[in-house]
Amino acid sequence: MPMDTVAKPAIVTCTAPVNIAVVKYWGKRNEDLILPINSSLSVTLDQDQLKTTTTVASCRSFQEDRIWLNGKEEDINHPRLQSCLREIRRLARKRHNDRDCSVDMGCLSHKVHICSVNNFPTAAGLASSAAGFACLVYTLAQVYGVDGELSGIARQGSGSACRSMYGGFVQWIMGEREDGKDSVAQQVEPESHWPDLRVLVLVASAERKPVGSTSGMQTSVETSSLLKHRAKSVVPDRMKQMIEAVHKRDFDTFAELTMRDSNQFHATCLDTYPPIFYLNTVSRQVISLVHQYNRHYGEARVAYTFDAGPNAVIYTLQQHVAEFFHVVRHFFPPDNNGKKFLTGIQVEPVSISEELKNAVCLEPMPKGISYIISTKAGPGPHVLEDPSQHLLGADGLPKKNA
Repeated sequence: MPMDTVAKPAIVTCTAPVNIAVVKYWGKRNEDLILPINSSLSVTLDQDQLKTTTTVASCRSFQEDRIWLNGKEEDINHPRLQSCLREIRRLARKRHNDRDCSVDMGCLSHKVHICSVNNFPTAAGLASSAAGFACLVYTLAQVYGVDGELSGIARQGSGSACRSMYGGFVQWIMGEREDGKDSVAQQVEPESHWPDLRVLVLVASAERKPVGSTSGMQTSVETSSLLKHRAKSVVPDRMKQMIEAVHKRDFDTFAELTMRDSNQFHATCLDTYPPIFYLNTVSRQVISLVHQYNRHYGEARVAYTFDAGPNAVIYTLQQHVAEFFHVVRHFFPPDNNGKKFLTGIQVEPVSISEELKNAVCLEPMPKGISYIISTKAGPGPHVLEDPSQHLLGADGLPKKNA
């Protein structure tokens, strides 16, 4: 027998997107299965600007499951990671037992090495865990030959990850069953449905947030009466209105619902005891800027939403992107240290009228915004076919540049 018959790993690499909710998920009715107390709806963002890339290698020579996140090895025994691994392997075994020959049983006995990187700040309120767990589940599914409904598995890693399993406009149906089988994501419209919709992510802080989403929403469920009112009396109708606004491409309604829901989410955080503060001075200044800008034109041209962090996500239409970007740049002058203030889809230079500057009665806040990501709605996860894009080498270890 030749001496060089070293086992070579099977390697798959995929990418998955960030999603930003316009009707927020906050609070669980079941912590272990991650079942929400209300439905939610989000926009999946384009992966050219914001994505997670994950490589999974499977090999009989691997001694244990291992994972590296953004260049650092992490504990593979984290309960949520284990839930995703366990569920994908269970589905693969079931498929094999149902005599689906596409599933390799040998692969099921192999350990896996996982390497994942984000091209955006982790844990800064930019839905990094959603993209991360969606990418993990999608990549594992390719390795084990599993297809079909995967959002329920991604949900067990991070609730909002289920929405990152689809592109465009996505709802997470809260479900009613105790086992969570009906708590899944569903595409409302594809990314091509509203081509004029544009997104600006205003990064006020790339630092880790002081109160994580998991602990924050658990405290809210235990202490906030507003949260209970929101889940029972507000969100059901708001979901119907938002879905209709998306179907009709009705920006005026979409904008108002988005801002109202963001405000109510953060009011719920304040109603939590002790209160949770995700917004900062820059966040509140952005809110004022948006309302004064819209008031000047007598219509909703832009809308803000904030997840569990200080960074504003602005929704607007193509014809208003350039002006509003330059308005933001005027009132939040960037630090001229050579770092790019705008990344992503480029914006045309336009001049701002003195009338508009005077209508926005705000004092400029230099360096308040670090940079802006210009993007749009985009597709769900997909496989990268080029082997050079793998984050793991033939030895199953991270490449030097991963």
